[in-house]
Amino acid sequence: MAAVFNSSNFDSEVLQSQVPVLVDFYADWCGPCKMMGPVIEELAAEYEGRAKVGKLNVDESGDIAERYGVMSIPTLLVISKGQVTGKYVGVQSKSMLAAEIEKNF
Repeated sequence: MAAVFNSSNFDSEVLQSQVPVLVDFYADWCGPCKMMGPVIEELAAEYEGRAKVGKLNVDESGDIAERYGVMSIPTLLVISKGQVTGKYVGVQSKSMLAAEIEKNF
């Protein structure tokens, strides 16, 4: 199951993570975000224990979205060792996101 990131746990769960993290910036009202939901859940299951895959609701954690310059959703960030290693805007394929996660092992 995908992790839930928010303003209170972002630094500890994402920036201080010992494994790569894929963060899906989304909103409940966003159609393309809903399309990404199943992809995020599949990646979370496949990478369990090796990487973190989770979602951050921009309506609830706008400060984090602002920190990373998220202007459109869905925006997907791959963060490794506290640094953004990949940023993708819009609907993305599962295989492309998996390849991006793999680059950070």
